[in-house]
Amino acid sequence: MIKTKIFNAGIIPNLKEKESVIDFLLDNLQEYGDPKSDIEKCINYSLKEVPSFGGFILVSYLENEISGVVVVNQTGMKDYIPENILVYIATHKNHRGKGIGKMLMKKAIDMAEGNIALHVEPDNPARFLYEKVGFSSKYIEMRYKK
Repeated sequence: MIKTKIFNAGIIPNLKEKESVIDFLLDNLQEYGDPKSDIEKCINYSLKEVPSFGGFILVSYLENEISGVVVVNQTGMKDYIPENILVYIATHKNHRGKGIGKMLMKKAIDMAEGNIALHVEPDNPARFLYEKVGFSSKYIEMRYKK
C-alpha cells in the first residue's frame, strides 16, 4: 500500500528525512535532474528555510521506502506567472509504470493553491503524464545566463 507524507514550512522533515528526499531525487531524476546543491536549494525554498514564499514536498512510500517525490515552490505571483512551479517529480526507477507518478501529480495539483507551471525537456517521457493530467504547452522557455 502506498502512503504519502507532506512536508512544508509547518511540517519540517528531520535531517534524515530531508537527506533521503534529496538523495532520492538525485538518484531517480537521472538525466533530467540537477546537481545535489540545486535540489537542496529547492527543498529549502519549499520549507521556507531560506527567505521564500514556500511550497510543499509530497513524498510517497511503498513498504517504508520512498517510491516518489514531488516538490512544488510557490512563486508569490498570480495570473501573469502561475502561483506555483512544480520543480521536481520523480518515481523510483524500480517502481515506474505502477501509477505512482500520476497519483503524486494529481495529489500535488489538488494541494496547490492556484495555477501550476513546470518545465519539461521535449524528449522527457514524463511529458506524456503531464499532458494526461491537463498540462499544456503555452510557451517555449528561453533563458539568458550571465
